Amino acid sequence: MADEFAKRRQRLMRQLGKDSAAVFLSSREVLRNGDVDYPFRQDSTFHYLTGFHEPDSVIVLRPGAEHPYTMFVRPHDPEMAVWVGPRAGVEGARERLGADAAYPVEEVDGRLRELLQGVRTLWFSIGGDSGVERTLAAIVRERRAGAQRGATPIETIRDPHPLVDEMRLIKTPSEVRSLQRAIDITGRGLEAAMAATRPGMHEYEVQAVLEEVYRREGSIRDGFPTIAASGANSCTLHYTENRRQLQDRDLMLLDTGAEWDLYSADVTRTYPANGRFTAQQRAVYDVVLEAQRNGMERARPGHTFHDVHDASVRTLVEGLIDLKVLRGSVDSLIEREAYRHVYMHSTSHWLGLDVHDAGRYREGKKSVPLRPGMVLTVEPGLYFAPGTKGVPKRLQGIGIRIEDDVLVTRNGSRNLSARIPSRPDDLEALVGTR
Repeated sequence: MADEFAKRRQRLMRQLGKDSAAVFLSSREVLRNGDVDYPFRQDSTFHYLTGFHEPDSVIVLRPGAEHPYTMFVRPHDPEMAVWVGPRAGVEGARERLGADAAYPVEEVDGRLRELLQGVRTLWFSIGGDSGVERTLAAIVRERRAGAQRGATPIETIRDPHPLVDEMRLIKTPSEVRSLQRAIDITGRGLEAAMAATRPGMHEYEVQAVLEEVYRREGSIRDGFPTIAASGANSCTLHYTENRRQLQDRDLMLLDTGAEWDLYSADVTRTYPANGRFTAQQRAVYDVVLEAQRNGMERARPGHTFHDVHDASVRTLVEGLIDLKVLRGSVDSLIEREAYRHVYMHSTSHWLGLDVHDAGRYREGKKSVPLRPGMVLTVEPGLYFAPGTKGVPKRLQGIGIRIEDDVLVTRNGSRNLSARIPSRPDDLEALVGTR
């Protein structure tokens, strides 16, 4: 992997231009309460370029310089190592992480002036509250003031994240392997949770079964908080309270993703808590499943990102007419977005280091063409919350989402989560068997 991180930095530096430098900051440790910090998770972009998992770090990329890759890290501290473990330190940054030069992070303010000598374009994402940003602002002011006396002014400040985001959009084989591992772990967790589910359990108990598998399989954290939504809670898109007790005829919606090497899965399965869909639940489920199939057909080169959504929406609208939720012509209902009260989100998002991963969805007004190496979710749903206007009483309280993770390939696509059961008969055969 060290070679891959180096290739990413080299590729980025080729895009930065002459007389330029880019500065990136790591995540910081954040106090939760008292003297307890939140669990540390590295900034995704910083990880993408370095593979370094310690806080309070800074990197400077300077194309063509004697030391194009400089790291500032916390030095090794034997006393702190007793309490929290060893740090890579300055030596580790050079020897293990490939830095051309490395210094203690306490020296960053003083050394940035030297490292940015002759730089005319500074690539840095402004808007934070870090001391580094204040230092960079001071350097810009000093150069501007000294321009009359021959100092090279920093003429342009640009955000480097769009360049990195475009790189992150196309996954390498090693990234796909990490995603596949995260998805496979998620699948095993989902199957265990479905097998354990029965009326009378609480949502958090189902969640516990799911996440116990994640930890046992080596996923040290979830990609995002698990949504374990039963009954009408399944109609709340980002429900995370997970406290309700499951009733006999409830649906259970699990939207979840294990993380592996910082790459996150994102899979949703909806199934009957008692192992048998009611007729109304099955009717809605079949519409959503067909919408997902038709969306996946568009997840291939030759189509665009929004083609996936459009195909799913058309199927959903046709199904809503059959379910007596909507009336009128399909085209007119789509044009007026008459479905938005029961399907309010997009069908897809990018997936990778972030669950809603980096990368644009449009280039100007045009939807982004799908290219090999892109990974996106396909997740249509229908949400008939109690009291929703125009929804027949027999359907109210039913919320269904089906979500899979799809890799665009040269000749089509591959559903990375295809092994996780989603056919209704397979779900009914699995639920409650533990």
